[in-house]
Amino acid sequence: MKFCPQCGNDLVSVEIDGKPRQKCPSLSCDYVFWNNPTPVVAAIVEMDDAVVLIRNKGWPEKLFGLPSGFLEQGETPEHGILREVKEELGIEGSIEDFVGYYSFFEQNQLILAFHVKGQGEITMGDELAEIKLVHIERLRPKPFGTGLALLDWLKRRKGRHGVSP
Repeated sequence: MKFCPQCGNDLVSVEIDGKPRQKCPSLSCDYVFWNNPTPVVAAIVEMDDAVVLIRNKGWPEKLFGLPSGFLEQGETPEHGILREVKEELGIEGSIEDFVGYYSFFEQNQLILAFHVKGQGEITMGDELAEIKLVHIERLRPKPFGTGLALLDWLKRRKGRHGVSP
């Protein structure tokens, strides 16, 4: 961010609480650009012993993740994830469990992940390039982004089914 959104002055770099921040230099304006993480909701959508993985347009051909999106103003995480499931997959979902929260520093995001049971016939949303259903036993999540939530969910699931994680 280069300009103050409140008064239009050029922002300057100052140290606040030991960190460099962009601040408006005007004495009549107290604007500071904090650059806080953006909340993102993600869904482990389970259907018929499989999990729905998606590839967004613009992602590399072999990179798949969980359906996810930004939390909107005035929206609870629970409402947001069910909206995203509907938008991206065209199906209804019901929340089974909150899986956890995950810092995704590379994108300055905080991911709130949910286990969602999906119902209906999947239709690909506008933002997606590809969808695939992967049987739970064949999932091989990567240790970053939404893959961390999937790893935790798989560990818990194995523990509940009497198999050591």
